[in-house]
Amino acid sequence: MIKNISHIGIAVKDLDKAIEFYQKLGLELESTEVVESQKVKVAFFPVNNTRIELLSATSEDSPIAKFIEKKGEGIQHIAFAVDNLPESLKQSEEKGIVLIDKEPRPGAHNAQIAFLHPKSTGGVLVELCEEKH
Repeated sequence: MIKNISHIGIAVKDLDKAIEFYQKLGLELESTEVVESQKVKVAFFPVNNTRIELLSATSEDSPIAKFIEKKGEGIQHIAFAVDNLPESLKQSEEKGIVLIDKEPRPGAHNAQIAFLHPKSTGGVLVELCEEKH
């Protein structure tokens, strides 16, 4: 089911400031993009076979804005790459895992994504993603 860690999502208030910090660490900015459906602007930093994904709200009613308001800046989710997202969701639900998304939806990097509810993941927001190559 899970191939590897795709990325670690970090919620930030100021995307430019956060980008500057990760560049000071020696990481190279891979790309930025706006994901309209999630109301976020994201920036990606590759680290070997995974990425750091910085997420900044583009609207006060975005999930990231609500996350920062409630919990502050910091790690928001961990994403696992899968080969077949619909099948992974089906298997997860059959095993009693509560799904936020019952169907895949578009995400950054032209990937299909779906989230598992923290109530059934030990409090961690887990994203499953099927990346298109």
